[in-house]
Amino acid sequence: MAMPTLPDSRTEPDGSAVIRVLSYNIRSMRDDRAALARVIRACEPDLVCIQEAPRFFRWRKYASRLARATGLVVLGGGAPAAGPLLLCSLRATVESAEDVLLPLTSGLHRRGFATAVVRFGRARLGVVSCHLSLHAGERLEQAGMLLDRLKGLDAPHALAAGDINEGPSGRAFRLLADELQDGWAVSPRGAEHTFSATAPARRIDAVFATPGIEVLTCGVPTGLPGLAEDDLRRATDHLPVLATLRVPAP
Repeated sequence: MAMPTLPDSRTEPDGSAVIRVLSYNIRSMRDDRAALARVIRACEPDLVCIQEAPRFFRWRKYASRLARATGLVVLGGGAPAAGPLLLCSLRATVESAEDVLLPLTSGLHRRGFATAVVRFGRARLGVVSCHLSLHAGERLEQAGMLLDRLKGLDAPHALAAGDINEGPSGRAFRLLADELQDGWAVSPRGAEHTFSATAPARRIDAVFATPGIEVLTCGVPTGLPGLAEDDLRRATDHLPVLATLRVPAP
């Protein structure tokens, strides 16, 4: 069976917007930064939901450099969100952005959400980049907080993208998939497994969308001009997830 064509970003005659959304754990840019930039550029995203962005010394400089290297701009997140970061193209009109820190559990890493409300033409969309806990119980609680945050964005449509730290059979993943569309399950394109980049065997990264959004394609990007398999292995320890979505206009 032929791989579905990856739709280009565009505004439809009815005012709806087709957008490309990339979710990517970049391991604090500790790997091949040039390869990382090439991967992101090849995907031509309108929104990038990053996890494990640099968040300590000179983190703003690293975020700005990544944005410049990929032809994007920093929307929000980074250290104030404990790692999740949002980048966007100039096609996006930003209405608001907020960094959210989640409750800290003693002995575990601090987690947070990078959130925003953006418009593409007349289509209005809430966005959350997330990286859930390694601890199963805390991860489940954070999945519930994520759903609450999406509802609280006061946007007609919303998406969440990130490192869930468990596969589709996990309780937190199932909680999200019960209320949202799991992009890969709805319209798979490309490869499924996201971790590890050198020997992918698990799907722990995902893009979720509220029911009113049409998921056109979703999966680890393959077969794109300028996207080299070696770059995917060298850029970081996760593989990215690229989704194309049609967001309705009011």
